[in-house]
Amino acid sequence: KQLRKFIDEGEKFDLIVLDPPKYAPSRSALERASRAYKDLNRRGLMLLNSGGLLATFSCSGAMDMDTFKQVLAWAALDAGKEIQFIRQFHQPEDHPVRASFPEGEYLKGLLVRVL
Repeated sequence: KQLRKFIDEGEKFDLIVLDPPKYAPSRSALERASRAYKDLNRRGLMLLNSGGLLATFSCSGAMDMDTFKQVLAWAALDAGKEIQFIRQFHQPEDHPVRASFPEGEYLKGLLVRVL
């Protein structure tokens, strides 16, 4: 709601951090979650000045990094923004991932710049 309010008020920022709750608790929720992540990030991108940075995160194990990057690309397209992926964030060593359970790699993030 706050992002919508900022958009309506014409606010602009140089840095926005988005760290939502888990939107995709399972693979069956991935399509719905992708739409929610896209909408959230679209709003964040709309609020950034040119050269601004968006740090965005997902704790949904069902969404892998490639899908998360694609969602950000769609969000940028919908926001009418060109972005660069500056950095990828992965969970630290104290969150190891079992080879038999890739969904255990649930913490991920991206730092993107609006061009």
